Amino acid sequence: MAVEKIRTLGDPVLRERCIEVSKIDDSVKSLARNLTDTMKDAPGVGLSASQIGVLRRVFVYDIGEGTQVMINPVFLKKKGEIVEEEGCLSLYEIKCPVKRYQKVVVKGKNLKGEDVVVEAEDLLARVLQHEMDHLDGVLFIDRVSEKDKRKVLEAITAIQLNVQV
Repeated sequence: MAVEKIRTLGDPVLRERCIEVSKIDDSVKSLARNLTDTMKDAPGVGLSASQIGVLRRVFVYDIGEGTQVMINPVFLKKKGEIVEEEGCLSLYEIKCPVKRYQKVVVKGKNLKGEDVVVEAEDLLARVLQHEMDHLDGVLFIDRVSEKDKRKVLEAITAIQLNVQV
């Protein structure tokens, strides 16, 4: 089991765009295992490579139906809107309302190099969008109102000050 340190707000790697995976080799498979172990240990429902400091377009997710790996994901469709609370392991699990598409279709590759198309709505759609944002250096606080963003940043500051004391 390889549980990695999850990077938190302020770490510059979280603001970087991840690079495409050109070949699914042992390093990518190892990355997927580390992401899965780390996500389950946290616990969370999704984790991107950038959250453990690896700038590759890979993430894992599990909303209760088994862990899935998505490599080089792209949106094929986005539809509807829904606002729900969202959290992030890189933001101390603070939750805030975030507007997302209600339904999405995402295409990527699995660990065998096969094309995978996922049609998702509600929670799964939210998780896919959240993790794909991470691959582009976008955090959920970038998608909230200024008022909510201030609240989140104040809460994070309070947590950081308490941790450092």
